Amino acid sequence: MARMKLRKLEEYLQGVDGFEKPKILLEQYPTPSHIASCMLFDIQSKYDDLENKLVADLGSGSGMLSIGAFLLGAQFTVGFELDSDAIEIFRNNVADMELPAIDCVQCDVIRDLTIDSWDNVFDTVVMNPPFGTKHNAGMDMRFLESAVRLSNQSIYSLHKTSTRDYISKKTKEWSVTGEVVAKLRYNIDSLYKFHKKSSVDIEVDFWKFDSSNKNI
Repeated sequence: MARMKLRKLEEYLQGVDGFEKPKILLEQYPTPSHIASCMLFDIQSKYDDLENKLVADLGSGSGMLSIGAFLLGAQFTVGFELDSDAIEIFRNNVADMELPAIDCVQCDVIRDLTIDSWDNVFDTVVMNPPFGTKHNAGMDMRFLESAVRLSNQSIYSLHKTSTRDYISKKTKEWSVTGEVVAKLRYNIDSLYKFHKKSSVDIEVDFWKFDSSNKNI
């Protein structure tokens, strides 16, 4: 069971500051607090994969998922983020909320986390990876591969529904089992100059992966 009610969790996450100047090349879109809270609440209440667990948050941005995981009882949460501006916001959010046992490491999730020293360190990995648009084709799968390496048990991730078949095929090659536990409409507000609409909904799958028998 989750130690905090869903509504209270969302209230806390609404107070998490997002990106001040989002960078399109890094596909910096904040995870909406209502999606983050529902995602994390299900991870704990249905699967018991946060409380007393070591949790990694890949591409942690300003810390939405890291903070939520801690609030639901994670023993320790580590965010991994490339952008120094995002890390500063992450650490300010943690300090403002006076939360211990949360840290953020500056690194390239794709290149730096393939080294053996991080393999199998974390019980649970959570992430909302770049969807691989613009100049980042395939980025979501490269994030997922890093997550598989870090996790010794469970991974929870958001991916565009249009990639579902490919993800199923690729994870089978890694001997990782996966299932779509929810289908979401992910609302993206207008953040960049090329956006023509005030907001757009994207069909997104919420995946649960078991990496305990992986072969990578």
